[in-house]
Amino acid sequence: MELQSGSPQRSETGRLRLARCVVEDGWPLRRAAERFQVSPTTAKRWADRYRALGEAGMDDRSSRPHHSPRRTPTRTERRIIKVRVLRRWGPARIAYLLGLNPATVHRVLTRYRLARLTHLDRATGRAIRRYEHDAPGDLVHVDIKKLGNIPDGGGHQVLGRQAGRKTRSGTGYSYLHNAVDDHSRLAYSEILTDERKETAAAFWTRAQDFFAQAGITVQRVLTDNGSCYKSHPWRDVLAAAGITHKRTRPYRPQTNGKVERFNRTLLDEWAYARPYRTEQERRDAYPAWLHTYNHHRGHTALKGQSPASRVPNLTGQNI
Repeated sequence: MELQSGSPQRSETGRLRLARCVVEDGWPLRRAAERFQVSPTTAKRWADRYRALGEAGMDDRSSRPHHSPRRTPTRTERRIIKVRVLRRWGPARIAYLLGLNPATVHRVLTRYRLARLTHLDRATGRAIRRYEHDAPGDLVHVDIKKLGNIPDGGGHQVLGRQAGRKTRSGTGYSYLHNAVDDHSRLAYSEILTDERKETAAAFWTRAQDFFAQAGITVQRVLTDNGSCYKSHPWRDVLAAAGITHKRTRPYRPQTNGKVERFNRTLLDEWAYARPYRTEQERRDAYPAWLHTYNHHRGHTALKGQSPASRVPNLTGQNI
């Protein structure tokens, strides 16, 4: 008989060969186990099944137990699912309401493959359709992030929460105007002093130049319904370049999700990443962070690659 090495548990053919060696050819269990690189207990199990069922006994079987006495009762599972669907709460809140362990609730939600809350539209409860345009420039997401300035000497991260409250007033705000390419996630961003229509239009002119230098021709721009994006200066600057303007549906910021995600990333990795002592110190750190984001930071949606990996003409890619 022709034999193959390797574990018989990997295929029905391997199990059958092992069983025949024991049952038909009279091999000792230990010899068969060594030959097929399994334990004697495993060899005996397959031999016994072959004796009882023949080749049909070599099929895969479910490892699920016949009885699960500690499994959450069906009635409780239905209550968990009902709360999740109607209120769109996470495991912790559902557990508090129903008097359960959050881990139990999480297991039930996972077992029934209910979508994560981050994958749902909170308004409708429907799964958010993820999309990505085929080429750089097909769509650019634009948004403004308002950020409180850091007082001289530092805020609560440096001075502590109590002392930081005394220096908070009168520091004003910064406005980060951001543009993110849908396909590559390449970002252009500036820290400006306001969100007026003239400021937004001038920002887009510079953003468009940035994308053009990277070899990207912008076809469409997506914004929310902010007043600066409904203005004549904004309309005119896009029309002059032949760019189509699209707006998100009211109260649906997830439609502009890629720039919203960029906003959260810059808060976590730049704005609040370390205790800055002045607003200028934080602003001075921004260009280097933005360069890292575009050229070196791996992006989950890009399979760990940076935005620069999808923009061959981007200058300074290897810096």
